[in-house]
Formats: sequence, structure tokens, C-alpha cells
Amino acid sequence: MKNIRNYIGAILFLSIMSITSCEKMLDVDVPQNQIDRNLIFNDIQTANAALAALYSGIRDNSLLAGDEIGVFMSIYTDDVDCYATTATNGVYELYKNQLISSNPSIYTVWANTYQQIYLANSILEGIQTSSLAVADKNRVTGEALLVRSILHFYLQQTFGDIPYVNSTDYQSNSILGKTPSSDVLANLESDLGTCFTLLNDDYTNAERIFVNRKVAELMLAKVYMAELRYGDAETTLKSIVQSPLYTFENDITKVFQKSGKHILWQLKPKNSGDATKEASIYYFTNVAPSSYALTTDLVNSFSASDLRKQNWIASVTVGSNIWYRTDKYKSRSNNTTEYSIIFRLEEVYLLLAETLTKQDKLDQALPYINSTRQRAGLSALPLGTSKAVLVSEISNENRREFFTEMGHRFFDLKRNGNLSSLISIKSNWQSFHQLWPIPQKDLQLNNNLNPQNTGY
Repeated sequence: MKNIRNYIGAILFLSIMSITSCEKMLDVDVPQNQIDRNLIFNDIQTANAALAALYSGIRDNSLLAGDEIGVFMSIYTDDVDCYATTATNGVYELYKNQLISSNPSIYTVWANTYQQIYLANSILEGIQTSSLAVADKNRVTGEALLVRSILHFYLQQTFGDIPYVNSTDYQSNSILGKTPSSDVLANLESDLGTCFTLLNDDYTNAERIFVNRKVAELMLAKVYMAELRYGDAETTLKSIVQSPLYTFENDITKVFQKSGKHILWQLKPKNSGDATKEASIYYFTNVAPSSYALTTDLVNSFSASDLRKQNWIASVTVGSNIWYRTDKYKSRSNNTTEYSIIFRLEEVYLLLAETLTKQDKLDQALPYINSTRQRAGLSALPLGTSKAVLVSEISNENRREFFTEMGHRFFDLKRNGNLSSLISIKSNWQSFHQLWPIPQKDLQLNNNLNPQNTGY
């Protein structure tokens, strides 16, 4: 009975959190039908329930959700056209690169992601005084800290200098200023190092729906690459490649199946049988698109023989017009085979190819880019390929491999200083668009978030 009462209490607690202002959720008196936060983290069942709420929030309402950053950055760059011309949520303005600080979609990304950071912090604070077994305490702490680090990293890449929030103290957070990007990255490096000591390589769930130490290694490699520390990134990425946990998927038709051993982390749909968000949001057939379609520029970047064009892109013909949609996730009803993939081994391979190339280890980089090329039916790049060609082909391969996934196009171009290439493709693109504006609502509430990002 005790476990049942605690479990019910945790659910009530988390339900209240989901509908209450995220900054004040834990600063109110505990209702009589609800257990104290400390009790939640003294029971592994309720501690796991709190952690599950964090993952659910990421799936439903954060910049990692399948209907947020993957869509927003794809239309913001040059991979996806947006046909939602009458939308009032600011999506079409993102597509036209007409950003203003009051854009609703930008605020959604900012606010929802900070809400999940707050929830991660509430778990981290609650677990500190927990009487759980050390192994359980380490796992819950490590997962919450790693999730918080991932969210901070993508916010920093999108907005630049941001508040680095590591507590649930409302008064402190309400006046928190922006942390310089270099300091955010330094903080993340420290946090991820802590994750290494707390987490194991082995997954706590065979479906890889929870993060592990290898996910922390991937994130640390991303931080290193943002800091131009290519040697450190190489060492970290090789640790993942050499792990027996992962196997490169050689069958192009199986890349987006949830059972793949190439998957580092994926998110399970909300209900059994639900399609992934990615399977639904890009789908249209027998009619002209009313929301999204792949750009001609992206489709033309594939050769006719590329198996990804044949298997991951579908054409829709209406009269004399042809549009193209992403067809990576195919199960749209009674889904039992697909989860939303956040990180997969192919990203590790192409990051490793990139960091080796940056260090002039050109021949060492070739096997990692050739793996995705040859799986797609393309010829391998030969030994002796020049650095300029290799840099270009890695960029092209990233685009062909990861279109509509996790905002790859934007972040890959940004990491390599190539966002300016969009000027010739998108009429409204400006150099300051490498960062989004800080939402106006938050600037009005907290003057310490000023100055606004340049250009806005």
C-alpha cells in the first residue's frame, strides 16, 4: 500500500507541475492529497515516475520534440518548404526568415524547453537528500543532468548567450541574466563529465528510450566541436564507435525501425500504436501540400541512384505538379515498429569524419563518410581525396542523411561557418539569422536578459 500511495502521490504532484507556472511549481505548500517532494525521491518507483514525466515532457513539449526543432530548422534553412501561409503560430514567418521577438513558435521553443530544464532541476534537487540505493540515486541524477545538458546545448546553439539555469529558486531565476556562450559550453563540459561518473554504458531499457553514458559522450563531443577542440572530439566519438553496444545498420530500409542497434536514444510515442510525430506532420498524399514539402533544392541534391531518395522520399503528383515529402517514418497507424530517433550512430560517424578532416587526417576520415555513402548505393570516396572535396562531401552527406531530423541542416551549417550559403537560396536570409531573438515576453519580465540579440 505504501508504494501505491507514493506512486499516486507522485502522479498528482507531476500533474500539478504540468499545469502550474514552472517557476512556482515547487514553492507552494504541499496539498493534503499530495506527497512531499522528498518522499517522492525516497522511493524508486516514484523517482522513476518523476523521471518518466521528464522524458514525456521532452517528447511532447520541448525543442527536441518531433514537431518543433526538426520542423522549424528545416523550414528556416533550405530543406523544407512551408505552405501554411495562414498559420498564426509564427511558423510561416520562420520559413520566410522574417523573425521578430514576438514570434509564437520561437517563444514555444524557449518556454517549453526551459520548463523541461526546470523539471530536470526539480529532480536533481529532490534526489540530493534521497535515501535511495546509491546505484539508483546515481542513475536518476545522471539521466536528469544529461537531459538538462542536452536541452541547454540546443538552446545555446539556437539563441547564443542564454540563462544557464541549475536551480528551481524562483526569485533567483526570475532575474537571471544571460550566460555567455563560452561559459555555457564550459558548464556543460563539467556537467557531462559528472554524467560519466554517474551513468553506465548499458541501457536501463532495451528499447533505448532512456539516455546512457554513450549519449553523454556524444553530447560532450558536440561541445568539443563547438569549442573547436577536434582532438578531444575525436577521442570521445571513437569511444562510441568502438562500443559493442552499437552496430552500423547496413539495410537502408531498417534505419528508422526502433529495434536498430545503431540507435543511441529514441523517444517512445505517447500511446501504444501511435505514429511518431515525424510520420504524421510531413504526410500528405493525392493533394497539394497544405503544411510542408521537401524543397526542390534538397531533392536535387540526391543522385537518382541514391537509395535514400528511393526509400526516404515519396513523390506526390497532382495534375501537372509534383511535390515531395519525407518518408523516413512509414508507420502511420497501429505503429509497432517506429520510435522518434534523437541520436543514431550515423551522426557519430559523420562527426568523426568531420573532426578527422579538420585535423588533416583525411584518409582516416574516409571510412566514416563512406559507410553512409555505400549503404545508400553511392561509390566510396577514394584514398587521396582532397581536403576541400572531403569537407564539401561531408556537408552534402549530412544533408542527405539527416534531412528533417533534429534541425541537422541548421546546426551542421552553423558548426562549419556555412550558414551564409543560405543567402543565395533564401531571399530574406541575413547574417544575424544564425541566432534567434530572445522572446519579447521574457525580455519584458526580466530586464537582465538584455541586450536583445543583434538584428532584432
